[in-house]
Amino acid sequence: MTMHLVGPYLTTTNYRKPKQKQRTKAQQKKFEQSHVEYNKSMKRMGLHDKIMPLEEYDLYCRGLWKLKTTATPKKESYEYKDTSYRRETVHIPSLNSKDGCGVAPRKEPQKYTGTLIKGIATMHKSNAVPVINDEQILEIAKMRRG
Repeated sequence: MTMHLVGPYLTTTNYRKPKQKQRTKAQQKKFEQSHVEYNKSMKRMGLHDKIMPLEEYDLYCRGLWKLKTTATPKKESYEYKDTSYRRETVHIPSLNSKDGCGVAPRKEPQKYTGTLIKGIATMHKSNAVPVINDEQILEIAKMRRG
């Protein structure tokens, strides 16, 4: 036997809704009694718009009832009015902007040009230390060797 690709018609998911079972005479009597009690309770609470005929109550109990909506009148269109504050002047010149005296000059990069530092030594775990004189060179060398 060979393997074949099976089409999308073969599925284990059932998409059909189960049929509603018919009520027996006793169940129908209980259902009609619950309908009467529902309408009475709605009248007692003052919710006269919630009173339903038997067919609507049947749909309501089965979860198929849709709320009847009345067309609501459209609200008047609201025009947005900007209430934020804005300055009336278009441009305010800054102080001394024409002379150029407010401009800071560029700082020169720092370079070492002296002879104070003789070199760089390594202390612990690649820690670079500047060496100023020969005594420090000997101290750093002794620290490394113990």
